[in-house]
Amino acid sequence: MASNNFIDYVKICCRSGRGGAGSHHFFRAKGLPNGGPDGGDGGRGGHIILEGDSQLWTLLHLQYQKHIIAGHGQGGGENLRTGAQGEDVILHVPLGTIARDAEAGEKKVEITEHGQRIILTPGGRGGLGNDHFKSATNQAPQYAQPGEPGIEEWVVLELKLLADVGLVGFPNAGKSTLLSVVSAAKPKIADYAFTTLVPNLGVVAYRDYKSFVMADIPGIIEGAAEGRGLGTRFLKHIERNSILLFMIAADSDDIAAEYQVLISELEQFNPELLEKRRLLAITKSDLIDDELEAEMRETLPQDVPSVFISSLTNKNIQPLKDMIWKALHE
Repeated sequence: MASNNFIDYVKICCRSGRGGAGSHHFFRAKGLPNGGPDGGDGGRGGHIILEGDSQLWTLLHLQYQKHIIAGHGQGGGENLRTGAQGEDVILHVPLGTIARDAEAGEKKVEITEHGQRIILTPGGRGGLGNDHFKSATNQAPQYAQPGEPGIEEWVVLELKLLADVGLVGFPNAGKSTLLSVVSAAKPKIADYAFTTLVPNLGVVAYRDYKSFVMADIPGIIEGAAEGRGLGTRFLKHIERNSILLFMIAADSDDIAAEYQVLISELEQFNPELLEKRRLLAITKSDLIDDELEAEMRETLPQDVPSVFISSLTNKNIQPLKDMIWKALHE
């Protein structure tokens, strides 16, 4: 996932189509100069629709498409003919896309399934023709309804990645390396902080042709919930993961303290994140011997399943997958 291609926030102006006017036509024929009303209804204006597409992972295709304009409905015709509907505009978006009102910030719609379609900005309704207004006391109504105007609004589209497992940890905890080992994903890997600037997704193969999706989230630092480092820009992606796999390097000064910092940052950002199932992986365990590993194990949180792994030597990678799969299906 190239960093310059991953766009998870766009602001667009949506303008739906106005409805067509109803007709106030009267039937005329040879020998019947004063026929009754036969004006048809106007067609509705075009909708702007969001459709989920599992093949998309970014909002890049919408970044420079600031104005989305649907077609107008056509007016009604004689012989009760309804006007044509305005042309809808369908915006294909990745799964996990949320649309919000740009001014109020309120959530309008949410796309979570492939093929799911939701009207984002509805078109105006077509007006009723004069045929609807005839009565015993008014057999020749001279009026029909105009069509409703369309809606023009600014909308924010925000992407939150959907994954089974989200990798949570400080920069250089080994998250990208693990993802590259267990999946075909090729994230950038280097020995400096914030190597990962965008989330990366990978499909992890499991036993008997099963699989699950893993997301590598850019590193968290203390104060991220207040905007330090990459701030809250990517913390939102953690909200959509079923399980959180906390990753802390074995050469950390204090594993327990580092774990508590991560927990604190998630809690400040969104307390509901702490309700998710948590797992703990101590990475780079090839740097320590068995005796030190046993000592460190005593300091780990007792309420969280944990495992010592090494992506370099493949130590305990399969047990880690087993632990994840078990947690996903409990």
